[in-house]
Amino acid sequence: MQELYSHINRYCTITPQEFTEISSYFSVQSLSKKEHLYRPGSPLPHYFVLSGCVHLYLVNERGSEQTLQFAIDQWWLTDYLAFQKNKSSEFYIQAVHPSEVAAISYEDQELLLQRFPQLEAYFRKVFEIAYGAAINRMKYIFTCSKEEIYFKFKEAFPEFVQEVPQYLVATYLGLSPEYVSKLNKKQFS
Repeated sequence: MQELYSHINRYCTITPQEFTEISSYFSVQSLSKKEHLYRPGSPLPHYFVLSGCVHLYLVNERGSEQTLQFAIDQWWLTDYLAFQKNKSSEFYIQAVHPSEVAAISYEDQELLLQRFPQLEAYFRKVFEIAYGAAINRMKYIFTCSKEEIYFKFKEAFPEFVQEVPQYLVATYLGLSPEYVSKLNKKQFS
């Protein structure tokens, strides 16, 4: 949980003693590759990735997976609308690689914020970053060609493109895995 302690201290100051109590609001889960962290049916927690990589996806009407979000080390992930309403989400969350996450339920996060009000600023900043990333992604989808979307993403997150399977990057960008493969071949020919 040292990763969470360090992450919180980037945005607000807490002591090690305070973090001992803060960490009691979280449960830690270890996941193997492709293991589901969440399936629709129960209230959705807020997840902090301690290590590894997870993705949030939906299954479309054709039965294909469409990745909407990724979270790697020290990123948060949830369906914020479902979390805020303490409801089930229609999305799935699955480990891309072996991963370890810290989960907090809506009720526990509310109790945590009552006990440590300075964490309101922390979670606001986390949400602002997540929202900003989503808006940026939409900007690329609306203003760039499919080829530009892929190469801008690859340029901005080279280590991510190396670490995450190509088919998941493709679904995240709204591209087919075959098209991404074709772009990679074109780039190296």
